Amino acid sequence: MIEELLTVQVRKRQLQGDGVVVLDLIPVGGAKLPAFEAGAHVDIHIAPGLVRQYSLCSDPADSAVYRLGVLRDPASRGGSTSVYDTLLEGAEVQISAPRNLFPLASEARRSILIGGGIGITPMIAMAYALHAKGEDFELHYCGRSRSRSAFLDELQSAAFAERVHTHFDDEAPAQKLDMDRVLGQAESGVHVYTCGPSGFMDWVIGESVKHGYADDHIHREYFQIEVDNSGASFEVVAARSGKTVQVAEGQTILAALADVGIQIEISCEQGICGTCLCDVLEGEPDHRDVYLTDDEKQANDQILICCSRAKSKKLVLDI
Repeated sequence: MIEELLTVQVRKRQLQGDGVVVLDLIPVGGAKLPAFEAGAHVDIHIAPGLVRQYSLCSDPADSAVYRLGVLRDPASRGGSTSVYDTLLEGAEVQISAPRNLFPLASEARRSILIGGGIGITPMIAMAYALHAKGEDFELHYCGRSRSRSAFLDELQSAAFAERVHTHFDDEAPAQKLDMDRVLGQAESGVHVYTCGPSGFMDWVIGESVKHGYADDHIHREYFQIEVDNSGASFEVVAARSGKTVQVAEGQTILAALADVGIQIEISCEQGICGTCLCDVLEGEPDHRDVYLTDDEKQANDQILICCSRAKSKKLVLDI
C-alpha cells in the first residue's frame, strides 16, 4: 500500500538557538492539514530515498499550520542538514500524515514532561494539549546553555508559562534538574515523558525507575540511537519472495535482502520509526530497536530489519 503524501509549503522559517531551524508548514492548493494529537510526528520526504521523522511542536488545536524544530546535527546522515539548508521560505516538500508513537496517557492525572535539547519539541505540543484540557502537568526543559536553546520566547509567553522550568548546564547549580524533587515517590496516575539525546533519556528513565515508576508510566521517544550490527552471521528466508540470504557480521538484514533484490520500505534506519517492521514466522530475533515494547519483543513475532539481528541460526520472515 502506497502512502498518500501531503504537499506543504514553508510559510515561515526562523533560526533559533544554536543550529535549530523552526519551520511553519502550510498546505498547498487549498488542502487541509489532518488533525494531530500531541506527541505525533511527520515523515519529511526530503529527497528520493531520504525520509526523516520530526515531531510536531505546534498547538494541536491550530489546524492551519504544522510547526517543526530541526537541529542541524554535525553527525547528520543527510536529513537534518538537507532540511536546514534547503527548506527556505516558499519551498515545497512532501510529508506524511501525522503518526503518533508517543501519545499522552488518557488515564494520567498528572504529567511530568522532561525534554533535553531538541527533544523539547514533542513536549511543547503536549503542554499545549494538557493546558487546553485543564490537566495538571509540569514541563522541564534541559539544555547546555540558554543562548543555544530554541523555543524559549514561545515557552515564556505561553499561557502555561508558570508550568515551564528551564535547566541549563552553565547556570547556577540551584536551577539544575533535581530528580528527587521533580519525581518524588511514584504515585498512581503520575506519568513521566522524556525525549532527547539517548544518554539523557537513559538517565531520566533510570531515575524514574529508581523512584518507583512502573515501565508503563514512563513514556519515551528516541530520535537518534547508535545501531549495533555486531554478532555472528545467520540465514534469513524471505518466505513470500522465495529467497534465502546469509546476513554477515556487521551487515543489516535490510542490506542483505537488498543484495538479492528484495526492497523494503525504510525511513529512520535506526529502529525508531517502525517503517521496516516485518512478521517473523520462524526463529528468534535479537531485538535491537526502541520501537517495539518489551511485551512485543518477548512475543518474538515481529522484527525491525534495519537494526535487529537473530539469536537463532535462521529467521523466516513473511516478506
